[in-house]
Amino acid sequence: MAAAPVWSVDPRTGKQREQVAVEATARSVDAAVRAAHAARGALADRTVRSAFLRTAAERLQAEAERLVGTADAETALGPVRLTGELARTCYQLRAFADIVDEGAFLDVIIDHPDATATPPVPDLRRYKVPLGVVAVYSASNFPFAFSVAGGDTASALAAGCPVVVKAHPDHPALSEQVARILREAAAEHGIPEGVLGLLHGFEAGVELVRHPLVAAAGFTGSVRGGRALFDTAAARPVPIPFHGELGSLNPVLVTEAAAAERAEAIGAGLAGSMTLGVGQFCVKPGLVLTPVGAAGDRLVKSLTDAVCGVEAGVLLDHRMRDAFLAGVAERAGLPDVESPVMPGAGGEHTVSPGFLTVPAGRLTAGAAWDLLLEECFGPVTVVARYEDEDEANAVLSRLPGNLTATVHLSTEEAAGKGRGAEILAELTPLAGRVLVNGWPTGVAVAPAQHHGGPYPATTSTSTSVGGTAIERWMRPVVYQGTPEALLPPELRDDNPLGLPRRFDGRAER
Repeated sequence: MAAAPVWSVDPRTGKQREQVAVEATARSVDAAVRAAHAARGALADRTVRSAFLRTAAERLQAEAERLVGTADAETALGPVRLTGELARTCYQLRAFADIVDEGAFLDVIIDHPDATATPPVPDLRRYKVPLGVVAVYSASNFPFAFSVAGGDTASALAAGCPVVVKAHPDHPALSEQVARILREAAAEHGIPEGVLGLLHGFEAGVELVRHPLVAAAGFTGSVRGGRALFDTAAARPVPIPFHGELGSLNPVLVTEAAAAERAEAIGAGLAGSMTLGVGQFCVKPGLVLTPVGAAGDRLVKSLTDAVCGVEAGVLLDHRMRDAFLAGVAERAGLPDVESPVMPGAGGEHTVSPGFLTVPAGRLTAGAAWDLLLEECFGPVTVVARYEDEDEANAVLSRLPGNLTATVHLSTEEAAGKGRGAEILAELTPLAGRVLVNGWPTGVAVAPAQHHGGPYPATTSTSTSVGGTAIERWMRPVVYQGTPEALLPPELRDDNPLGLPRRFDGRAER
């Protein structure tokens, strides 16, 4: 593959700003992966590893003003949003450093021999080890939190895995700045800079997932691009885990009782959620089931008023803008689809938010309306008006896997009176996170968080947010009948590292 210039582009004007780098060749992909592979040993010491993550967070925060300025110039997401996202990214790095220090993620289990068991139990000692080099594919809509120093990178480094990042073309200058900061943080702790590689270019991304020394991959992006890489990872002579977040409709069901109780508040909340970040969140509610009748009409009226008050915004790039305009026009042209607030071009470089309505029965009437059950990236949602519970359930039964599924219940339903529990049971198979009386935009970084879901939301059952994201980059290994002197320190009886573990069936901390 031939190298080509990589330019930083201003989404507000569509004009090139500066040349940042060149696209990686097959040779430079190989060099980056081999440098990362060679850095594995430097991450073996957990104390060094956690210190590296904390230093990376400190250095990113120290350059916050410059980083946010670069990110805004390339994404038009705005300083307020980006400042918060950078803070989240730094918090995430520190949170994984704490996880590394605690050591529970190693999942140490020790069973001594038991000749009386049937069958007899030999000496078994189990823990988890890092997989190796991880390929990370950056997302466009979170230039900090799902990019070079984002959750995939932070969790992989925490697991002891070097990383090679395929930069997103929408923020190449920011990617270079963040990679430099992480490499400087690594060098401060004696870790080779090759522990964090950075590549640009579409072909480089394909070469990366094919490289024999890449042991796993993390991806956030489109269904089409993610599925192509997923298939490539599976087709290798030695297939590797591919943890991809591909796309999500994030359905919302509003019960008739909830609409009667607070239609205006639900309509306003929906408007805020679907237009947040110009509708470019992976958990934007893209399909909302609301009842027909007076309460549903009030909800639609509230949504109309709120959306009309939202200004036009800039999408991440002009390719996405074109896709949004085409997608909206195609959906609006379907039979029985109406546009109370027609989304579309707000100006030469902006888009205006809006929403479409359709009788819910059309979504089960055949393939003609299937497009409405696919994600449309940008500030638009589809409101499907249902006649009764059976019609709403019929729509839910046709939905693919999602990151989130939400239900709005009345006060009585939330207290256990009515179908609340039954609705939750119907939504649970659809998504990795089920919400009650809330909105899915906003993914807290917390130990109990799960950001994933059935395909096509993700290609695995793992999460890309929260402490358990580290599990993606490790595998278990058991030592049987191994003399104490030969065991890793994590598996010795005297527990020299002070790790939490399960010892002969009993939890120790």
